[in-house]
Amino acid sequence: KRLEEKSSVTVTGKPKREVEVNSTEGAVLGKKPKLEDVLSEDVNLTDLMPQVKVQTVETVEGCTHEVALPADEDFTDLKPRTGKAAKEYPFILDAFQREAILCVDNNQSVLVSAHTSAGKTVCAEYAIALALREKQRVIFTSPIKALSNQKYREMYEEFQDVGLMTGDVTINPTASCLVMTTEILRSMLYRGSEVMREVAWVIFDEIHYMRDSERGVVWEETIILLPDNVHYVFLSATIPNARQFAEWICHLHKQPCHVIYTDYRPTPLQHYIFPAGGDGLHLVVDENGDFRDDNFNTAMQVLRDAGDLAKGDQKGRKGGTKGPSNVFKIVKMIMERNFQPVIIFSFSKKDCEAYALQMTKLDFNTDEEKKMVEEVFNNAIDCLSDEDKKLPQVEHVLPLLKRGIGIHHGGLLPILKETIEILFSEGLIKALFATETFAMGINMPARTVLFTSASKFDGKDFRWVSEKQVLKAAPHIKLHHDLFDMLLYAAFNIFFNWTMFLDLFQGSADPLNSAFHLTYNMVLNLLRVEEINPEYMLEKSFYQFQHYRAIPELVE
Repeated sequence: KRLEEKSSVTVTGKPKREVEVNSTEGAVLGKKPKLEDVLSEDVNLTDLMPQVKVQTVETVEGCTHEVALPADEDFTDLKPRTGKAAKEYPFILDAFQREAILCVDNNQSVLVSAHTSAGKTVCAEYAIALALREKQRVIFTSPIKALSNQKYREMYEEFQDVGLMTGDVTINPTASCLVMTTEILRSMLYRGSEVMREVAWVIFDEIHYMRDSERGVVWEETIILLPDNVHYVFLSATIPNARQFAEWICHLHKQPCHVIYTDYRPTPLQHYIFPAGGDGLHLVVDENGDFRDDNFNTAMQVLRDAGDLAKGDQKGRKGGTKGPSNVFKIVKMIMERNFQPVIIFSFSKKDCEAYALQMTKLDFNTDEEKKMVEEVFNNAIDCLSDEDKKLPQVEHVLPLLKRGIGIHHGGLLPILKETIEILFSEGLIKALFATETFAMGINMPARTVLFTSASKFDGKDFRWVSEKQVLKAAPHIKLHHDLFDMLLYAAFNIFFNWTMFLDLFQGSADPLNSAFHLTYNMVLNLLRVEEINPEYMLEKSFYQFQHYRAIPELVE
């Protein structure tokens, strides 16, 4: 049975790759050259490098446009659209959106790298509209189920012919546009799903999560396994090595890949500190990105005066005794100043629930809003059995929701998480206590973001919350451009020096480095696939591509 399965299951659409003896591809990825051959004077080390070239495309001010091409292919100018657009927008598109849509109209892959809230989703929507108009199938992948659920709701309202596939739920799997988590797409590729024969576009949302140490390998596996005739739209936060990623896609799938980059942030951010033991906010980074060292020094002095100095201990978890009362004071202050809705990020499920229970004396919703919350909640849990309706988390969450207080973490039932997401997006939850997974790309109408700690446990050690994490969580905020968005950073019992704080908030963006590694799951899946083995995956990986340039140094 296993032998029959192995011979019958292949990766759909992936042709067998015959290696030409004299080709550069063969030298690098086919038969491996012996060390003595590499060291001989007759071998040019540059022949071992990926044969890709990059060309800058002239564009308007406000964004940069580059394209990675196979070395033997000349760049031809993108042709302006002649007919009707696949999708019309009721607003004027930004420069980077116009450039990305031009690439899609020319059926060429594109990586859009821009700050969150800049409007990258416009590019994805256009690719979906184009595929549906051409009677082709399109797949939209996201990092987490919560984001998949939200994207499904948004796209169903827009296109109707949309399905959802996550580990929890499957809706209309025969739809032309499928929204799914990246793991589901990987499983489809390993199974040789017939769906892939009809797919013209694959959209990867939040592709910068490919650097995640645990799950990042899933993105690389999926991209390697996808057929060469598919076109891609990659949506990413700002990454300094976006060009290198595009070169890898070009090298891997033998097709041009454009890079559209902009560092414009439409929603200005203000960073505040609320020191433990204090009773006020201190603006430390203003909307122009300028650091206010006088306010920062004042905030640190408050910490000293309150006797809450952590004495250099960077574990940052000594705020447990005073933390909840400080969170209560901040949330109350936010409501009094009309800066709601607010998302309060904690780095453990236990803290999320503990902080939320501290808010039981606060009530943010009107009587009419309470009725709406109860109606939505009761409709949502109708799908649960009578036994499930009596679960503690189901019974305890409604009183909080009616007051405008929500909890969101991985321990909740999927139906509860989705209901809370809907209530928050509709403005019926004013204070949401969540873990950081909620920040992975979910667009929610928040005005203020609060971090209850400056460090978190990553499974091995305590580490500082990076500026990149802060700015990824904060900007999933839909605001009018004439308003400022507050970002509260509560440093409970932690003493910062100004260098550390500047690095947190004004450091450069993290590069997109590969986290590729062989897993048992990958090896077992590859046993089912006739044409691909672990060596092939390693040779095609972004990790290998990033280290090609080290070959001459290694030989020396």
